[in-house]
Amino acid sequence: MPEGPNASHLFETEEGRRLRACAADGWHRWGPYLAERQWGTVREDYSRDGTAWDYLPHDHARSRAYRWGEDGIAGFSDDKRLWCLALALWNGRDPILKERMFGLTNEEGNHGEDMKELYWLLDGTPTHSYMRMLYRYPHAAFPYAELVAENRRRKGRDMPEYELADTGVLAENRCFDVTVEYAKAAPDDVLMRVSVVNRGPEAAEIHVLPHLWSRNTWSWREDPKRPLLRLVEGPSVEATRAAGPCRLFRALQPAEFLFCENETNTARLFGVSGSYHPKDAINDDVVAGTRTRVNPLHEGTKCAALSRHTLMAGETIVLRYRLSPADAPGLDDAGFEAVFARRVAEADAFYAALQRDMTDPDARLVQRQALAGMLWSKQFYHFDVRRWLMGDPTQPEPPAERRHGRDSEWAHLNNADIVSMPDTWEYPWYAAWDLAFHCVTFALIDPEFAKGQLVLLTREWYMHPNGQLPAYEWAFGDVNPPVHAWAALRVYQMDAALTGRPDRTFLERVFHKLMLNFTWWVNRKDADGRNVFQGGFLGLDNIGIFDRSAPLPTGGTIDQADGTAWMAMYTLNLMRIALELAAEDPVYEDIATKFFEHFLYIAEAMTDIGGSGVGLWDEADEFFYDVLNLPDGKMLPLRVRSLVGLIPLCAVEVLDISLRDRFPGFARRAEWMLRNRPDLAALVSHWSQGEGEDRRPARAATGCCSRCCAGTA
Repeated sequence: MPEGPNASHLFETEEGRRLRACAADGWHRWGPYLAERQWGTVREDYSRDGTAWDYLPHDHARSRAYRWGEDGIAGFSDDKRLWCLALALWNGRDPILKERMFGLTNEEGNHGEDMKELYWLLDGTPTHSYMRMLYRYPHAAFPYAELVAENRRRKGRDMPEYELADTGVLAENRCFDVTVEYAKAAPDDVLMRVSVVNRGPEAAEIHVLPHLWSRNTWSWREDPKRPLLRLVEGPSVEATRAAGPCRLFRALQPAEFLFCENETNTARLFGVSGSYHPKDAINDDVVAGTRTRVNPLHEGTKCAALSRHTLMAGETIVLRYRLSPADAPGLDDAGFEAVFARRVAEADAFYAALQRDMTDPDARLVQRQALAGMLWSKQFYHFDVRRWLMGDPTQPEPPAERRHGRDSEWAHLNNADIVSMPDTWEYPWYAAWDLAFHCVTFALIDPEFAKGQLVLLTREWYMHPNGQLPAYEWAFGDVNPPVHAWAALRVYQMDAALTGRPDRTFLERVFHKLMLNFTWWVNRKDADGRNVFQGGFLGLDNIGIFDRSAPLPTGGTIDQADGTAWMAMYTLNLMRIALELAAEDPVYEDIATKFFEHFLYIAEAMTDIGGSGVGLWDEADEFFYDVLNLPDGKMLPLRVRSLVGLIPLCAVEVLDISLRDRFPGFARRAEWMLRNRPDLAALVSHWSQGEGEDRRPARAATGCCSRCCAGTA
């Protein structure tokens, strides 16, 4: 990545300058914050037994108002997801509109949850001033039932997944490639360009109908203030709500505007009368070719701009739409295209500055598209667990079992923020340790966002009062590897290299919260005080013999090589952060010493657990293994070669001899420990001691076991 003050060239681009002023100017207010899937998530599950995949399946999604989010194809929304803009399509053959991504739930796919669509996230800027993605839509009816049935038939891990291409619907390129682009004329002025090309050998029909709608905020509480979409002259759609400016949604080519309510079709799903113009009314009328279910008054909380096109083989059409403040100046086709040209040029200049030392064009393209994937995966995440457990005033009371079921111990958690997601389809929720790695990547292009994400997860509406970080909504109380400190330190270093200004306030803020989290780990995951850890899932569910989040079939517990190594790494990360902070505040030297000593005790335990003579390190095999503690007191090493045994290699830190002069208090205490505990000193690969020794540059390399770091000094 760019180094030092010379990296200012990144912020000398127009996108870079916009990025620096983003908080004040509001360029982050609109972005790709709409999920690709809200159906089948824990947040929408109000079942008795917690069967999230079954409670709100894909077949219900078009008809059922979501409580906590929204979804769509190539979606764009404001940062509270109050107004949502996304693409919908119909090829004249599908039984339903293509409004959202389709895939298999965990129980339907022979390899677990699995997306069954084809799309590519191609480009984007950190302020979302420009975004681009490509969606591939078959000419033939989308094979929903075939994909489900065939994947259910394919039992066993040895059988391949049955994909969309395997069904034959894409043979001879009989499909549309639909490119969706967004460009902002101003922070709140969003332009949408949809380019459709017929890749097939014959003419084909397509209906294009981008949707604008309001997230349903009125069905869950008494006396709500309902937003309104209504047709006005232009023709345009006026979007108003009780708070916030009036906005206009326009199609810059002929379109028929259809309206309904973003409310559940209770008649279809439950056999109970409800809204006259429910959420699926547009779907039903377009597919049936009628106008019997949409609102004839041309108003509601959901609308679509419908246009029909027959494309010859190889033909391309370009459609233009705009969602802007009502008082925004007019924009014709030429002005529209000029905005796009300017934003694309700015994106090119930004990435040229970022990649100025990368000579391989293919490598530059790979990095740019990878970063686009990260940018498209920023989502508005909304979940108030206490409200979810207790139910809403205007809705049926949730089953009593849920108050003591999934996530019931996380009632404090109340999230309504933009968060980086691992995957906006399969995992449309954040995961603590995934997010830590995301932040290191985001630091390349948007260090302020990266820092903000790391701080966010330690805020009181995320972090449990006992100090635990939330894992993911399927089980917030599960255990992820403690990599937050590593990510915070790395982002701090990258930000300093990029801007030339170390952000000590950020590092100190995160550090204090992570000390609470460290204490939780020590108290909850080392209950016997032996400095070995039984972490559970750890985000690495496929690398152990047992499901480590469930009771063991043998009884007892597992002393985990990876769980213990993660904690050893955690102590070293916190030690390094404390030393960084000690450069300006000597008080942190004492804290650095504390973590240095704690690391040594963990490293000792890995070679001999509680004086038992059994350790996680196997001298004969020269490998780390988990150890099973049986109920009768026996300790059995689990001799399986897996990633479990390699994680200890991550727990290594190098301390330069110059630390003696910079942090004399830390150096004195560390040397006292190593002098008086030769057994612990053996766990450090090299340490120069004594005032009379040669003061040539030397290093102390600390690792989980001296075997890990032999020869590193």
